[in-house]
Parts: sequence; structure tokens; C-alpha cells
Amino acid sequence: MHNLTELTGNATSHTSLSVIIKVCVVIPFFCVFLCCIVVMLCIFATNRHFLDTSRYILFAYMLINDTLQLLSSVILFLLVMCLVTFPTVYCVPLLLLSTSTFMNTTLILATMSLERYVAIIYPLQRPAAWRSDRIWIIILSIWFLSFIFPMIEYSIGERDPAVDILSTPVLCKPIYINSSPIQALFQAAVNILFFAVVSVVILFTYITILLKTRKMRQDKVSASKAKHTVLLHGFQLLLCMLAFTLPITESIMAPHVSWPPEDIAFFNYFCFILIPRFLSPLIYGFRDQTLRDCFGKTFLCCSNKANPV
Repeated sequence: MHNLTELTGNATSHTSLSVIIKVCVVIPFFCVFLCCIVVMLCIFATNRHFLDTSRYILFAYMLINDTLQLLSSVILFLLVMCLVTFPTVYCVPLLLLSTSTFMNTTLILATMSLERYVAIIYPLQRPAAWRSDRIWIIILSIWFLSFIFPMIEYSIGERDPAVDILSTPVLCKPIYINSSPIQALFQAAVNILFFAVVSVVILFTYITILLKTRKMRQDKVSASKAKHTVLLHGFQLLLCMLAFTLPITESIMAPHVSWPPEDIAFFNYFCFILIPRFLSPLIYGFRDQTLRDCFGKTFLCCSNKANPV
């Protein structure tokens, strides 16, 4: 009896230590990401010419969206790690925000690729919707599409009569909320549709800009930059698609490693969700020469304030 109690205590201690380590890895990582995003958004807010360019407005929108996505993802992660349960009515908005912002990223990448296409193909007669003062119409349309599909997904499932959405506490995980086969099928179909459409849009814009570049006799630099920007959006889309490899990597890793299932899930979450979301906006931001120069000036100014002569 004493040995059983000791083993139980050791298991509980090991589990607690594992949770603490995971939290200590995720929280600093997210804080670094948040600091970088805040600096970028401050640069946008203090430099008027960024807000007069559709491309930078869309990029700022992507930064805000990715921040919301990571924030909701980290909150859900902490709730699950700490085994916090609460009624479904409070869980669904968090899952809805996480799912919609995830889908939103793919639409933003498609929109940014189309913006480069419009800028190159129609340099003098840009359609009104793509001007900086009208781009908010496209942004609102993206938000609507991103939210409507997850809302349909959460509404079509069969509800367990034993679970009261207002009072029954549940662990806030999609598997407990979207438990019916029709919801899983709907989610898979929507994800495939979104990524297929966005892939076609990015491929179309890249090929069109590539052909346009070969025909142009002047301003080839601009067209070449647009071509590389669209190619970068394709890479960002690939980073987003890593999230869909989770079931595959878990099934591959499980027989070959002696980790508990929750450790494998955390490894995949960190490598295939957190890191790609962290890298995607930063790669795009630091690649841009104007933003890079503003970054340098901002950090130089901060370092001079911190270390006055």
C-alpha cells in the first residue's frame, strides 16, 4: 500500500513538472512574439506612409490576426494543461476565435498575393476596392468568410442531452465540442476548400506576374519584387499547412518514442503550430527593406534611451 502511494505521488509529481516545463517554454516564446508584433504595429501607427499603402495595411491586418490566433491558441493550451473545465457556452467563443483566425490567415495570404497582382497588372488604373482607403471592404469580407464557416460547423453537430451548455463543465478541446462525424467531415471539407482555393490564387498570381516580368521593358525591379513576394506567400501558406500534419506525425512518432501521448501532442503543437505562426509574419516583415530600416531605427532609439551617453 505504501509503495502504491509512493508511485502515485511520483507520477503526480512528474506530471506537474512536465506541465510547468511546457508552460515555461510556451509563455516566453509567446511574449517574444508579442513584443515583435507590438513593435511592428507601433511602426505602422507612427509612419503615415504605411497606412497609405494597401500592402502594408493588409500586412498589419495579418499581424493582428496572427496575434489573436496565437493568443487564443496559448490560452486554450494553458486551460488544457491545467485541466481547467468550464461550461461549453464559454468554451465555444474561444474555439471559434482560434478556428476563424486560423482560416483567416489563408485568406489574407491570398488577398496579399492578389494585391501584388493588381499592383503590377493595373499600375495606373487600380480598382477602387484595392485602394488604401477602400481596402477595409475586402478585410471585412475576409472576416465574414472566416467566421461564417466555423459558426456553421459548431451549429450542425448533435448535442449530448446529458451536457447542459450553460452549466456542465467540460475540458475546452475541439474533440469534446465537435464530436459528431458530420462536424469532422464539414471541417475537413472546408479546410481542403480553403487551402485549395488559396493555393490556386497564389499559383495564378505568381505565374501571371512571372510572365508579365518577362514582357516588361521597364520597372522590372518592381515586378521582380512582386514575384518574390508572392512566392513568399506560398511559403507562408506551406507553414500554415504544417498544422494539418499533426495526426500524421503523432501516428508516426507514437510507436518509435516512449513519450506519453500528451508530450507528443505538445511537441507537435510547438513545432507545427507555434513556430510556423511565429516565423511567418516575422519573415515577411524583416524581408521588407522599408520595415527593416524602421526596425533598425526603433531599436537604435530604444538602445540609446536605455544607455544614455
